[in-house]
Amino acid sequence: MALSRRKFLRLSSAAMVAPVMGGCSGSDTVPEPGVPRSAFNENSTAEAVTEGMDLKGKIAVVTGCNSGIGYETMRVLALRGAYVLGTGRTLEKAQAACASVRGVTSPLQLELSDLESVVSCAESIRSLNSPIDILVCNAGMRGGGHELVNGVEKHFAVNHLGHFVLVNRILDRLFFSWQGRIVVVSSRAAYRSAPAEGILFDDLGMNREYSDGLAYAHSKLANALFSFELARLLKGTRITSNSVHPGVISTNIVRHESAITRKGFDLWTRLSGKSIDEGAATSCFVATSPLLGETSGSYFEDCNAVTVQGDNHMHDREQASRLWLVTEELTRDYLVQHERPDWDDFKNGVRGKLSPDAVRDE
Repeated sequence: MALSRRKFLRLSSAAMVAPVMGGCSGSDTVPEPGVPRSAFNENSTAEAVTEGMDLKGKIAVVTGCNSGIGYETMRVLALRGAYVLGTGRTLEKAQAACASVRGVTSPLQLELSDLESVVSCAESIRSLNSPIDILVCNAGMRGGGHELVNGVEKHFAVNHLGHFVLVNRILDRLFFSWQGRIVVVSSRAAYRSAPAEGILFDDLGMNREYSDGLAYAHSKLANALFSFELARLLKGTRITSNSVHPGVISTNIVRHESAITRKGFDLWTRLSGKSIDEGAATSCFVATSPLLGETSGSYFEDCNAVTVQGDNHMHDREQASRLWLVTEELTRDYLVQHERPDWDDFKNGVRGKLSPDAVRDE
């Protein structure tokens, strides 16, 4: 049987990017019971899922704002009226990104591999003395070979530990929001390509077995489990935590891969992946949709919550709890203990001398 040119290109690109994609075909999910279904799907864009929304008075933090999905997430939230704090690995990159979008934004430097940088960024956010309504933990890395950061594998350190510390340092600011939302960008790789045993608690340096794809998937599983456990710990508050898979998208996250892999990945995503504006849709939807005010601890694909079936650890409560404790131990020198904040702390903040009730009525 003859192959069409399009099918030939699809198969060829798939062969080139197999190490990057892992198991990226098929469906292992079903709709999560009890979570409202949206009318959006894999073709929806970030602008479409937020159409008609007025986010004026809301403050959002988006990590990794200088390119790709993070940039589009920041752009659309700012377009809808939110004041967005966008972070980049360098202040110059964040400044350039913030200056290029409509709306009110502020740039911040955040190098997730350096926990001192994370603390500094968090303190800059706290200096606003105002509630944070939305936190999108979007920044991440992939590739570059086996490297350790403070004794743990670099993907795990950047994608998981850095965001864990950031959330910890600004969590009290989310308590002051009428309905604070934390969105953690994970990936299907978390259940399709992660180690069979889940989190490698006895080998977080991945010294026994390493590949860029395995390390990335391991860190993305950590993202999902972090969000899952955070939701449990926040139960009874007005803060929600959910994780998302943005889709297979050609962004600079694969910049550390080989040239041929980058070309193949780009071709593959052009043929069967999502555009960047589609890739940001699920993050923007989970961060803003009125449907999800009481949804926490869920995992979203294509703007809807799903349950992952089969042999995986996406909903593994025991691993999530253990990961939290291990992460606390690894980062304890950078963490703060939280007490319920006092509204008087915010009387001189960005929102002025609004009372708690006034903020809630926005």
